[in-house]
Order: sequence, then structure tokens, then C-alpha cells
Amino acid sequence: MITIRAEIGASVWKITAPAGTTLAEDEPILILESMKMEIPIAAPHDGTVVEILVAEGQQVEEGQAVAIFRP
Repeated sequence: MITIRAEIGASVWKITAPAGTTLAEDEPILILESMKMEIPIAAPHDGTVVEILVAEGQQVEEGQAVAIFRP
């Protein structure tokens, strides 16, 4: 299992891949929004989203765990 972490402090704008979604490497799991910029958080490898740890609209800190991913 891989813990996916926020790269910056931001707001969770949209969850694009709920738990159970199978993704290819670099497909977005969720999108953060900071200062009107959208920052995708992508799958590090082909695999499956196990759990989303945040909700849309939630503020996250840099380095905060946002999802659990299984390659």
C-alpha cells in the first residue's frame, strides 16, 4: 500500500477517483485548488484506490495523507 500525500497546502476541489477505482499511472486521484490553480494528485503507478482520506472542500496541509493506493 502507498500513502498518497498532498504536495501543498490547499483545498480539495474534486475527488476524481473514489475508492475502488482502477487507474493507470499518472491518472488523477483528486484535484487540489490553491490560489485559483488546480493541482492534480496522480496515481504513482497502475493500481487501485483503496481509500480516500479527505472530502471535497476540505483544507489539507502540505504532506497530509489524502489517499491510500495499492499498486
